[in-house]
Amino acid sequence: MAKDHLLALDQGTSSSRAIVFHRSGTVVARAQREFRQIFPQPGWVEHDPEEIWQSQLEVAREALAASGLAAGDIAAIGITNQRETTLLWDRRSGRPIHNAIVWQDRRTEPLCAQLREQGLADTVRRSTGLVIDPYFSATKIRWVLDHVSGAHIAAAQGELAFGTVDSWLLWRLTQGRVHATDVSNASRTMLFDIRHNVWDHELLKALHVPDSVLPQVRPSSHVFGETTLFGAPIPIAGMAGDQQAALFGQACFRAGLAKNTYGTGCFMLMHTGPALHASSHGLITTAAAQPTTTPEYALEGSVFIGGAVVQWLRDGLRAIAGSSEVQALAESVPDSGGVIVVPAFTGLGAPYWNADVRGAIVGLSRGSTVAHIARAALESIAFQSAALLQAMAKDAAPVAELRVDGGACVNDLLMQFQADLLGIPVVRPQVTETTALGAAYLAGLAAGVYAGTDELAALWREERRFQPTLPRSRAAERMAAWDHAVRQTVAP
Repeated sequence: MAKDHLLALDQGTSSSRAIVFHRSGTVVARAQREFRQIFPQPGWVEHDPEEIWQSQLEVAREALAASGLAAGDIAAIGITNQRETTLLWDRRSGRPIHNAIVWQDRRTEPLCAQLREQGLADTVRRSTGLVIDPYFSATKIRWVLDHVSGAHIAAAQGELAFGTVDSWLLWRLTQGRVHATDVSNASRTMLFDIRHNVWDHELLKALHVPDSVLPQVRPSSHVFGETTLFGAPIPIAGMAGDQQAALFGQACFRAGLAKNTYGTGCFMLMHTGPALHASSHGLITTAAAQPTTTPEYALEGSVFIGGAVVQWLRDGLRAIAGSSEVQALAESVPDSGGVIVVPAFTGLGAPYWNADVRGAIVGLSRGSTVAHIARAALESIAFQSAALLQAMAKDAAPVAELRVDGGACVNDLLMQFQADLLGIPVVRPQVTETTALGAAYLAGLAAGVYAGTDELAALWREERRFQPTLPRSRAAERMAAWDHAVRQTVAP
């Protein structure tokens, strides 16, 4: 009998999840478990690698049990993961030599400043598509090698392995037999030449990172190995960083298709096909999930504070008791009354890239209420995302529609305002678990469950389409007011 179920392991920043999908893309069962966030110093964020592994293993077993399926019924496993988070471990013992340094961690900014002063910014941009920033893995690797006793020598002697979270899970699932990653995760290290899909030896030398620690790089849809930890052998046949996996799960397989994930932050990716577009408007060029060895690319923009602004309304302002209340509060007023919230709590990401600016509320009047602030906070998510799509249109080409996913995409008020600002339809799919779904699809392709991406595109179904209703002149006025508020916030 043909196997028609897939298991997706979705290892995120705050929790590990596992979802069993039917080949049709429908969810059969799921499980989720949070794990500790470790903050050794202000600006530092770490995870315990063993907690990552154990939580992911446990939820995989729970989801399988809940599905009523046995391991022998699963065609393949797909892995998707928080990107850039950096681990190093001993190849012989399998034990990590330090906690995982999370993508949010800012401890390596002094090293990044040195690299910029050395004139490496253009080299990094040209080879990797990235900007020099602590966000990416390269300087995190260097920090661990510099601060763990004996690490440099052990690395030089080939005794250590580096990996992003996908590589760590693959190593553990295969019990140390496979040390590999995929192109989408490799492209987030700031050490990978995305034009030629190879590690960049000039950058490795500049960062003093020996190539002996690096994983092999494979396409995102590839039989990496197999695991026997669930009672029968299951191939591990798909891997991609979370945002590239979501782009794939949204069936954005060709140039011009774009998705926006509304989570704690917002991550917008536009597929650019086989053409590498260097951004002139504050975006990052990255490798898309690649089903074959043929390079495919995307433009990416990151909003640091998306759904987190709702958490701030709840926990900071105490305007709401629960996040689910924000839409009703925002809808209790007809508009924001001229109030604009710029939620630069940790600086502004793309396309502004200003790490020093902090949040502001502008346009307050005597008649302003907490409902106006709540509505403005929701609108700030759409304003920031609209700025990203405008930058993408300038770098590549306008998009016809924006596909959306993530927790905040269930907010109809936000989605309608997003469509109004953009002037294009905003489309919410029936299955919003697109990150895990993308990993499952990649695994299914390699395992022969699907014939190709045309079959996957045919599985995509929309749940609701939000059509723009705001006159374009009024939308332009609203964006101009947002831009003015941003300028006020960043002014010295």
